[in-house]
Amino acid sequence: MRLTITLFAATMATTVFSVTSFTPAPDKGHTDTLHNHLFTVGVGAGLIGGLYDGYYPLGSLKQHGNFGLGAPDKLDGEVVVFQGKIYQTQYTGKTFVANDRELTPFAMVHFFHADKKIIADKAMDKQLLFHYLDSLLTNVNGLYAIHISGKFSYIKTRAFPPVKAHDHTPLAAMLPLQQFFEFNNVQGDLVGYRLPSFMDNTNISGYHFHFLSAKKDAGGHIIDLKADNITIEIDMLDSYTIQVPATSEFEQFDFKKNREDDIKSVERGGKAAGKM
Repeated sequence: MRLTITLFAATMATTVFSVTSFTPAPDKGHTDTLHNHLFTVGVGAGLIGGLYDGYYPLGSLKQHGNFGLGAPDKLDGEVVVFQGKIYQTQYTGKTFVANDRELTPFAMVHFFHADKKIIADKAMDKQLLFHYLDSLLTNVNGLYAIHISGKFSYIKTRAFPPVKAHDHTPLAAMLPLQQFFEFNNVQGDLVGYRLPSFMDNTNISGYHFHFLSAKKDAGGHIIDLKADNITIEIDMLDSYTIQVPATSEFEQFDFKKNREDDIKSVERGGKAAGKM
């Protein structure tokens, strides 16, 4: 059974929101034709709360985007989608092109087309970078995709180790298990989004970036950084779709619980880490 809910909001740009339940065999050969459209697999609060078992093939994400990020099946590291290829960074630090047949419990992708390009040749730490981005992304309720490329004097990323099937330990409780990776004077790309507060729980609001080195041999979820000479590309989005899992775990999951603090802790790598 397939359920689709679509909401049209008459603002300066039309916003489309739809929810669909997942059928085990995605439409083969079907490609998203919507421009500026974010396609999300799973629900962000579900991943934070312990829904780690993958249900959607990574290869099928390519029908909906060439840019994005997500989580591998059973939380085996981190996923980044860049230039149409899907990369996985495991908790060992090993980074490689993921198998299209592997599954994901949560991911967001779209077809990236830059609306704005800025060259920033001044040194910035993460806080300054985010303040600078805020000055560019003036719609506080807008959906933005952000690609940052260039040289970084310092990058710190993380990845989680895999869990066993049907292990639903909340992600915040697994923070002591995360593995950190630090890189100095590295070239690479940040793939990410700034999403508005009204998308919290379904996605993850605020800034969310994953890293991929220029050599494609290192990556992970961004914890900290120092940028030296970077190019920022911004893609403004105006609609999004959520592909809802049709699994027994999802059907019984408690979404009423407030996971705001858990989401913040997981995003920044711990309560004591810098704001993310």
